[in-house]
This record gives sequence, structure tokens and C-alpha cells, in this order.
Amino acid sequence: MPEYLAPGVYVEEIELGPRPIEGVNTGVAGFVGQTERGPTIATLVTSWRDYSSWFGEYIDEGSTDASTAVFLPYAVQGFFDNGGQRLFVARVVGTGSTKASANLGSVLIEAIGAGEWGNNVLVAVKAASNVDSYSKGEFRIQVAYYRDGIPDPFIDPTAQDQLKNSKRISPDVFEEFDNLSANAEDANFAAAIINAHSRLIAIRELNTIPPFAKFPSFQLQNGSTVKAGVEDYAGEAINDSEPTGLRALSNNRDISIIAAPDEVVIDELKKRVIDSCEATKDRFAVISEQQNVSANNAHTPRDTSYAAFYYPWLRVPAPHLRDGHRLVPAHGHIAGIFARVDSEHGVHKAPVNEVVRGIDSNQPLEFTITKREQDLLNPRSVNVIRDFRTEGRGVLLYGARTMSSDSIWRYVNVRRLIIFIEQSIDRGTQWVVFEPNTEKTWSAMRSTITNFLTTVWRNGALQGAKAEEAFFVKCDRTTMTQDDLDNGRLICVIGVAPVKPAEFVILRFSHRITE
Repeated sequence: MPEYLAPGVYVEEIELGPRPIEGVNTGVAGFVGQTERGPTIATLVTSWRDYSSWFGEYIDEGSTDASTAVFLPYAVQGFFDNGGQRLFVARVVGTGSTKASANLGSVLIEAIGAGEWGNNVLVAVKAASNVDSYSKGEFRIQVAYYRDGIPDPFIDPTAQDQLKNSKRISPDVFEEFDNLSANAEDANFAAAIINAHSRLIAIRELNTIPPFAKFPSFQLQNGSTVKAGVEDYAGEAINDSEPTGLRALSNNRDISIIAAPDEVVIDELKKRVIDSCEATKDRFAVISEQQNVSANNAHTPRDTSYAAFYYPWLRVPAPHLRDGHRLVPAHGHIAGIFARVDSEHGVHKAPVNEVVRGIDSNQPLEFTITKREQDLLNPRSVNVIRDFRTEGRGVLLYGARTMSSDSIWRYVNVRRLIIFIEQSIDRGTQWVVFEPNTEKTWSAMRSTITNFLTTVWRNGALQGAKAEEAFFVKCDRTTMTQDDLDNGRLICVIGVAPVKPAEFVILRFSHRITE
């Protein structure tokens, strides 16, 4: 109770009514895989252009062998093509890979991520564009990255008198940071500016102004790449200070959809992806069959309600390849459809009977699945992508089952809806911790959860003509014993009736006889 020791007017703030619960976002995805370049920490990208600026583009030029392909870039493209908006990318490198760097004495510059790509980064230090830059001690840093290696002969891409030189090759990425300072107390301190904005380099040490020199004076060196294994994808070989791979995504509570497209060619990776979802219980995995598997042999790898299995592969445009297209697993396209349906309808709507975008228009699927084949696959919980263009309906995602044999968790939208409800209530009731374990707290908790579930029901996510039919919330002496109270346990029992999809629409006709 507040103290009132002297006469006067006292102003107090009080809370009236239950605290609101905000629903968690369900359309944020997390992908794990290999990229051309970039950081190994989980990084948010919001478009294909954003991804390519951080991680480069496709890295399988000239390769048609699926066993050596890197599918993450295709998955990212498919995600955004199909309506995804927010994606965390966890770049994977093999244990022992090193970052390229350049030590200029009092200045240490290194690539933002490990790998041989960093050896193709050049750094130039020049006078700042400010007229008084010399007296102010300011300078400018330019960074150039050549995907295919430093050109030989090298022509300075910033030299105005070389713009028409036929041997001049523009860098694939060029960055410039002007009017920088070597003083850590200045707002334009070079290390702070570059480390916050560069997608190629980071300054780890800066004591004085670097020596001025034009391209190609400083080239990052000694970057190395080691082939990544399943442990690297899982993030098990990296210390806790900078988690990578699946571990980096597991630490991010914003993610609700997860995929590792290379699981179709890396043994045990499917298991690691599903294990991570079952451990956190706050996300759902997209899994795919391997290439060249017939419909008769397509099977889900295990029993779980935290993942769904999709078949067959998709043929997508690939202008960088000789054929102009490539077969890829459907991870990114499916995750994008999840995000699209969540945004347009809500997580309670099954992500099914939706058009698959960003695929080849001539031959979009690895196999054309017939209804008879789906009659075999659907009971196995294999979700099929089918071509209905002859019926004027396009190429559709035509399955919405989890990999679970439990009928309660049969449908993707049911599991994802429950994840949404659980996580929203979990985060929205943290204020209850250490509150007095009394009827007043129980009543407040019941009201908070009831208000949230009422909104969920009104949005069409729960069954029932009335809220009482859609859910119940109990938090009183019937849910707790004296032993629970004595041991600090507050137990709230919640039941919901999720909406399930009309998977089988049956129209029954009869011949009506009139007299």
C-alpha cells in the first residue's frame, strides 16, 4: 500500500479490466542452408532483393546434379513469390571455415562471414568528399566484391578515366562510406557506421586513420570454406556466443515456420529439423520427399504433428542455368503459401487449395499426380501438389495433413492454430508470475484469456455458435489443490474447439418422385 504521511493531493494510476493478449505472428519463416556469402547469424530479409544483397544469389551455375545443388536460394525466391514477407536466413558453413581479413597495422578489417568468398573483397581508403575533410581527420572507405574472383588485369571501377575501357569489370557489389572518423567518440566513427550498414565487411579494430590508397590496395585474404555437414546445419559445432543453423533459429521466438531445403540431400537433416520443432513446440516444419521418388514409394519419414510432408518437386525458372529451369523441393513455395494464407485469412485456415506461384509454366511439376495416385498418398499423410490447369484451376497445393497418425492432430491448420493460441497466451500472461496466488489473480487471468479466445472465436478459428461452445477457461479451486498453492503453482485449464477443414466434400443427390 502507498504511504500518505503528509497532507496533500496524491495521484495514483490504477488498472481497470483484464490485460490484453496480443496474438503472435504466424507468418515469419526461418530457413537454414548454404549461400554464396554473408553472415552466419540468423538475419532477417524481407524480399528477394534484400536476400541477394546480404547473401548473394544462386550458387549452382552449370550444375544439374541435385545431389550437389544448394536449394536455399530457390526456397527464398519461392517464399517471396508465394506471399511470404518476413524470413530469417541462417547461413551454414562447415566447422573450420575462416573469415577473410586484412590487417593494416592499426586497422583490422574482416569479411562479415566465413568462406572463400571473402577473398574476393577489395577495400580502398580515400580522402573524404568534405572540403575540410583533411583538417577534420575524415576519410572514405570503398568496398568492392567480385563474385567470380578479382579480375586480371584489374581496372579500378571508380576511376573516371577508365569508364570506357573494354577490360573494365564492374564489381558485383560496391559499397561506399564517406566522411568517416577514426575517433570512437564521434557520431561518424568508421567502425560503428560500417559494422551497422556494410553487407560485406566489418571493422574489428581501428585506432588511427587507415593509410590512403586506391583500389586494389587492400584485399581480404585467408578466407576458407569447409564442406558443411549435418552438425553444422544443426548448429551443434559452434559455441553459444554466436549460435548458427537450427540453433540460431530455435533461439528466435518470432519464427513459426521452419525449413532446411537441403534436407533432401543430407542424411539425418530431416530428423534434426523435426526434432527442433518438437523441442521448442512453437514452430512448424515443412518437409519434402527426395527427387526421383515415384508416388508408390513416397512416404512420410516419421510420426509427428509438428511437420508436414510435401510431394512432388517443382520446376522453377532458373535463367542462370543453360536449360533455363531447375527442379527443386517445394519448401519455400509451401512456406510462402502458409504465410499468405495466414495474412489473408488467418492461421486457422488450412493452407490448401491454393495456387503455387513462381513455377515453370510449361512443365511445373516433377510428376503429374492423378486422383488415383493421391488416393494412395493422402492416407499416408503425403500432401500433394497437383496440376489442375486442364480444369482452369492452375497448379494447386492439394493437401493439408500433418505427419501425425493421431486424428486429433491430423490437419496442419489445427496444429498451427494451437501453437498460435499457446504462444500468445504464454507471452500475454507473463505478468502473473509472482503475483499473489489468490482468487483475485485467478479471476484476472480468466478474464484475460477469455477475452483473447473470444476474439479468436469471432475471427472464425473456433467451432461453436456461442463462445461457451468454442472454449472454456478454468482457474479456481477446482484446478488447484492446497498442495499446488503451497508449492507456488497456479494452474489454469483451457479447452478449445478448433475449426477443421472440409477435406471431403460429399454431395448426396436423390431422385425426387412427385405425385
